[in-house]
Amino acid sequence: MCGRYRLSRRKQIVEQHFDSVSGEEDWGPRYNIAPTQPIPIIRQHPKEPRRELSLARWGLIPWWAKDASGAVRMINARSETAATLPAFRDAFKTRRCIVPADGFYEWKRIGKEKQPYCFEVNEGELFAFAGLWDRWKDATGRVVETCSILTTVPNAVTSAVHDRMPVILDPDSYDLWLDPGMNAVNAASELLKPHDARLMRSYPVSERVNNAANDDAACSAPADITQPRQAQLF
Repeated sequence: MCGRYRLSRRKQIVEQHFDSVSGEEDWGPRYNIAPTQPIPIIRQHPKEPRRELSLARWGLIPWWAKDASGAVRMINARSETAATLPAFRDAFKTRRCIVPADGFYEWKRIGKEKQPYCFEVNEGELFAFAGLWDRWKDATGRVVETCSILTTVPNAVTSAVHDRMPVILDPDSYDLWLDPGMNAVNAASELLKPHDARLMRSYPVSERVNNAANDDAACSAPADITQPRQAQLF
């Protein structure tokens, strides 16, 4: 799964990289983005040849849901089943998006502990997760836009830490994936494959990333795990 990620570039850099426009306010670097938080997503305008960047809450709520209670369980969608599961199948056909990032985290169990690792593409370049989005109304009629990140089987880099990885789209696939008029499920599914391991790296980071309240560069700084952890004294 993908439960935390990093987007340390400012809005203008993201817009330029993904050839998108936005009416959102600028944001500061984020190093520990967590579920249920508003995150930037990019969609193709349905009638004009432009990509639009906006914010959506991480944790998809299907348009037909009675309440938002299941959103935390919907932060990820398995690429193998998203096209058929009721929660995701409508979005998979017509409401696809990309989620800008420049790193993500997974945890490896070492004995009784879980060691966090940061994963990057080309040593920290911007990339895009494959995402799905939906629009839901609460009991007061307020519209809430939400999203989910697709996952797939791991490549050689991520398999050393976790048995799933987020789908990182090839830039050549952005146009097809974002095209709202392309509702061929098989064609969209073919884009959801493990990213080339030769373009990725991983390294251990500190346990600061375990706490969503920590959101600074130290969360993704390399950590030395060769030394045994010291017992805390109170």
